[in-house]
Amino acid sequence: MNRWKGKLIGFLLGLLTRRIQFIVLGLIVGHLYDMGVFDSTPRTAAPTTSPPEDPYQVLEVDPKASDDEIEAAYRRLIAQYHPDKVDGAAAEIRELAAKRAGAINAAYDAIQKIRRPS
Repeated sequence: MNRWKGKLIGFLLGLLTRRIQFIVLGLIVGHLYDMGVFDSTPRTAAPTTSPPEDPYQVLEVDPKASDDEIEAAYRRLIAQYHPDKVDGAAAEIRELAAKRAGAINAAYDAIQKIRRPS
């Protein structure tokens, strides 16, 4: 969304002084306000590691699903997100597909360990 209110207010306040320097200064301060430079909320970096996901949610199945339903969901999702499906796409898309396929494989392995402990 293009913000313009700060620039407008800065322009009008500068216009009241009838000096071009203050009009320009008002526009600059208004632009900085629109960008959020003066927000009081601290900007923190996004966490680099995400919390572990529920393997059943990753495979989009209910925890009470049968082994066959889990197998079908795994095959459906891995066919959809396998990196070979997007081989000709941009590098970012291939990377996202590889991450998603890795999460699907990890979820399936986790469910197998839960259901068949060795």
